[in-house]
Amino acid sequence: MKIPIFTDDAGWHGAQLKEAFAQRGIEAVFVSLQACVIDLSGDRPLINIPHFDSLPKAVFVRGVSGGTLQQVITRLNVLHMLAMQGVVIYNDVKAIERTVDKAMTSFLLQLHGVSTPPTWVAESRTHAESIRQIAAQNNQTLVIKPLFGSQGLGVRKLQVHEPLPVPMQQFLDGVYYLQQLIETPMIAGKDAPHDYRVFVINGKVVAAMKRIGASWVNNVAAGGRCEVAEQNKSMSELALKAAAAVAIDYCGVDIIQAVNGDYYVLEVNSIPAWKGLQSVTELNMAQLLVDDFLTKI
Repeated sequence: MKIPIFTDDAGWHGAQLKEAFAQRGIEAVFVSLQACVIDLSGDRPLINIPHFDSLPKAVFVRGVSGGTLQQVITRLNVLHMLAMQGVVIYNDVKAIERTVDKAMTSFLLQLHGVSTPPTWVAESRTHAESIRQIAAQNNQTLVIKPLFGSQGLGVRKLQVHEPLPVPMQQFLDGVYYLQQLIETPMIAGKDAPHDYRVFVINGKVVAAMKRIGASWVNNVAAGGRCEVAEQNKSMSELALKAAAAVAIDYCGVDIIQAVNGDYYVLEVNSIPAWKGLQSVTELNMAQLLVDDFLTKI
């Protein structure tokens, strides 16, 4: 069997997946979604995938690169069209769409009763300014995030005294996604700001880590340090509820604990990195993913 791994940058994660597939006697081929062609010239629709003469049984999505709105929609359409022709998509393309959009993720989390920080989404700069002023009156610090983004890029605290970003500023792209900052507990002044990444596969928590930030942003890509995290019941149950809320095969759930001890889900990642997590667990994360993938087919 030969399986495409859709990615534009295989890197460490791609190598891990390729080896895990090889362990199960399967050849994995790296393919860019940009290189696929939707061919509607014949009697039936065709999706041409480089290195494949016919449609594979399943595909592993490791990345959907950014681009113009038309480019991104076309890449997602390739996945949708493959699914409509019986190809198993891992992660499911609808789950990818639900989680790449932070507003939809936050909506689904709240709709399903999953604890998540107070969040506002608006296009109007006037509305965003009003939200900030009300938050200040309630002693809430707001964080502004790109609606589509990862690795902590473009995430910043919104200070009351500074000008509100203009709508088309980099990382903003015309939409204000505002979320209350959750302060983490300090233990005798020794503990830095931190959160947790909980990895869920097929409705089970398989591993977790604590991410200690070099600043108040804790992402590993932004300099965060990884430590082993004990999987307590509250955190695990919250991660499973978050995964169920977005109906996903596997995910990395970002969870933060407030000073009062309550846990909140910050994000659900449908194409999560696990290099940091792999450094603090003896489990072979890529093999777990590949084995779960194979159960789908």
